[in-house]
Amino acid sequence: MATQPRAWQRMLSGRRLDLLDPTPVDIEIEDIAHGLAFVARWNGQTQGDFAYSVAEHSLLVEELFGRIAPKTSIKWRLAALLHDAPEYVIGDMISPVKSAVGPGYGALDDRLAAAIHIRFGLPAAVPATVKRQIKKADKISAWMEATQIAGFSETEASKFFGRPDKAVMDGLKIRLRPPVEVRQAYTQRHLELISSL
Repeated sequence: MATQPRAWQRMLSGRRLDLLDPTPVDIEIEDIAHGLAFVARWNGQTQGDFAYSVAEHSLLVEELFGRIAPKTSIKWRLAALLHDAPEYVIGDMISPVKSAVGPGYGALDDRLAAAIHIRFGLPAAVPATVKRQIKKADKISAWMEATQIAGFSETEASKFFGRPDKAVMDGLKIRLRPPVEVRQAYTQRHLELISSL
């Protein structure tokens, strides 16, 4: 008799996260922060002594989102910080790979995102208007990453991610830090936002 393939992952916290049916009780911010701090964006094809992690990207997106929507609720800033949180389990797939994998990837991402949101007091699905603003911040972050550390010209980055408003990026620069430092920064920012809810 064939056994079912394992569809869960053991987390460092000791939690066992079922990828087919994730529940909020199996999600811990420490696991998310740790995983995201060690997941490289751009498949690791970036300049510098450290990979540019999804955790660092998420911190930047949350900052950009706050600039795009300065009067928004703290809960939506938390949603911006957590926008790529499912990647602590499924990794960061570049867009061409997501396209090749097909709709199954999106369904898995949605299940994990819903459980993560509920765990931290957010609605399972973020309202469309907020989601669009987070996506805008995400694209600005991608443009910054592309031009500062991934070898894209501004013209090429603008073709893929749109030309961002320079004022939104004023004073911001891509940061490359050791994973343990980024993990701490992500955990700290999460705590600040949760404490302000």
